[in-house]
Amino acid sequence: MIHASPTITLMMTVLYALGAMAHLAGPVQAATEPQKVAFVGFRIINDSMEPLSEAEKNRARLLDALFKQKLEATGRFKFVGIPEAVRDEIASGPFIGECNGCEVDYGRKLGADLIAWGTVQKVSNLILNLNVYMGSVETGQMTYIKSVDIRGNTDTSWTKGLEWMLKYYMPGAEPAGQTQ
Repeated sequence: MIHASPTITLMMTVLYALGAMAHLAGPVQAATEPQKVAFVGFRIINDSMEPLSEAEKNRARLLDALFKQKLEATGRFKFVGIPEAVRDEIASGPFIGECNGCEVDYGRKLGADLIAWGTVQKVSNLILNLNVYMGSVETGQMTYIKSVDIRGNTDTSWTKGLEWMLKYYMPGAEPAGQTQ
């Protein structure tokens, strides 16, 4: 039988206790800064024979707010403000996503890590398509491109479409404890 000195016994006891406490505390996770997103909003592509209504324009703004709210709630994303001058520049140029990479230039100008935008394609009052695009400002590569079809032209159908997309196509888009 080997006998340890009292000092070694005390050190072993302390190390054992520290190990047990570390196990109870759970894994250590490195704190990461949220990615800065320049979100230029949702644009409606009207392929129907009907003119765009004020209600549809309001729904696009509703999606803008919902998208930002859902992503910020995760703690993984932080949205950067877009000054009016840059908004005017974006509005006067080709559509984002159809401008040969101008979206990356805007993201860089705004100090963002990611550039994001969305479209709602209205085929009719029954058939609509919701698309979200997100790309890396650093690499110029798209990091997220998803699309869902929605049925019905109501506030509820538009918001449920976006919520469904984020829940099932963007892992972690639900705040902690909210996933099902």
